[in-house]
Amino acid sequence: MAGQPPVSTGGRDQTGSVLFGTQDTEADMTALLLTGFPGFLGSALLPRLLARRDGAEAICVVQPQHLVTATERLRAIEAEHPDVAGRTILVTGDITQPGLGIDAAHRSALEQVTEVWHLAAVYDLSVPERIARRVNVEGTDRVLAFCRERPALQRLQYVSTCYVSGRAGGRFTEDMLDVGQAFNNHYEATKFEAERLVRDAMAAGLPATIYRPGVVVGDSRTGETQKFDGPYYIARFLRRQPLPVAVLPSVDEHHTFSLVPRDFVVDAMDALSVLEVSLGRTYALTDPTPPTKRQLAETFARHLGKRLVWVPLPLGITKAALTTVPGLERLLGLPAEVLDYFAASTTYATEHTVEDLAGTGVSCPPFERYAGRLLAFMERHPEIDASAMV
Repeated sequence: MAGQPPVSTGGRDQTGSVLFGTQDTEADMTALLLTGFPGFLGSALLPRLLARRDGAEAICVVQPQHLVTATERLRAIEAEHPDVAGRTILVTGDITQPGLGIDAAHRSALEQVTEVWHLAAVYDLSVPERIARRVNVEGTDRVLAFCRERPALQRLQYVSTCYVSGRAGGRFTEDMLDVGQAFNNHYEATKFEAERLVRDAMAAGLPATIYRPGVVVGDSRTGETQKFDGPYYIARFLRRQPLPVAVLPSVDEHHTFSLVPRDFVVDAMDALSVLEVSLGRTYALTDPTPPTKRQLAETFARHLGKRLVWVPLPLGITKAALTTVPGLERLLGLPAEVLDYFAASTTYATEHTVEDLAGTGVSCPPFERYAGRLLAFMERHPEIDASAMV
């Protein structure tokens, strides 16, 4: 993840992408800086932000190894959204490095940045602590330092996760953070630490808004996604059972699953980001009336033409079997880490989100409405690998 110099200092590179160092940098020009491109959320968010911010440019900090993918993604975005074409700059960098790893020759032009969107993070539930801490905690600290150095900064838009709650249990509000909770994995623990850094910076005067998505699934209208994880593991597990009757270990019939379609997360962040009331607030971007874990599995089973039978087998025993029997996780397509989220009893309050989105036309669709589209997209794209949680 070491920083490297920008790909070019003049014009377009051989791929045709606009590169940093060629744009007008007059004092009245504004720009937003985005980390996490060309990721799942960042790719969908970019054209919406530009469409709402007339005349602004976007500077996307891209790791060198992802530059080709970022360039291809940008081409596709500009083809689909010609109204924002030519307003995005790709610059190589690394959020774990001082100055975000951006070459010193170009940092002066970053003075035009008035808004920072920090999406980059490691989302893998099984990520080693060293990597999670470096990217999620140290990377966020570097972004905060970058923000403090921007004389014209108006706001940091920071993407956290509902799962800073860890194993808190019960109702977790948007104002809560540290309630003495333990964590299921290094992903949760380091995102908690990163959000605490952001909140400390806000208390010291940094203008910021925090967004906490739940488990992000595909687009509610098309089913489109870049990976099959989280609740998709349950669908995969059901599909791998050859009989019309499928079995699952019992889960509490009252426990809900905090999932949310990508389009709602993106639309909500876009709408909330420009509201005066959102400054200093934290938003849980998840379904305000989520399905229970039983409803989620039964909905998938119904769409797959299967009758679901719940087996009274404690999830702890199931997880132990998955972690001790060689090859069982791969055979079933069900990672052991996922079971922690089916045992969790935490629910997420969304009062800030619902209240401040009122009148914007943005609301979270019910799971029943789009579950079939998620499965249809999964069926059409068996090549997509399930690897990590957003």
